[in-house]
Amino acid sequence: MNYSLGDQVNLLILRQTDLGFVVKIDQNHEGLLFNNEIHQVLYKNQELKGFIKNIRVDGKIDVTLRPQGYRYSIEDDCDRIIEKLKIKSILLLSDNSSPEEIKSQLGMSKKAFKKALGFLYKRKIIEIKKGQIELI
Repeated sequence: MNYSLGDQVNLLILRQTDLGFVVKIDQNHEGLLFNNEIHQVLYKNQELKGFIKNIRVDGKIDVTLRPQGYRYSIEDDCDRIIEKLKIKSILLLSDNSSPEEIKSQLGMSKKAFKKALGFLYKRKIIEIKKGQIELI
């Protein structure tokens, strides 16, 4: 097993468990994608890209669907918000929106949303009004 943390890998969804989804990594190893890492609908035999999140001392591998590191994840989240705003012009979301609302509209966690929102706001790309976001 020659994986390093953050390596991009091909995943195949095998089955769902109470903890998340068991996946086949690069057709060689099994890994686990935890429920708190999932912000989209997944189904058996679905193929997708993922990233090595953790290699445990017992040899088990944890994976994630998001690139690791602040720079990579924030760029992806910002792009997702901007693309949605280009389509809709206004998003009826804010810091006070529920995690479920954010997940259903943007497919990301509330924590990721708030980080991306702050990043975009500081760079004067978006304007935050009462209960909504707009592109500047």
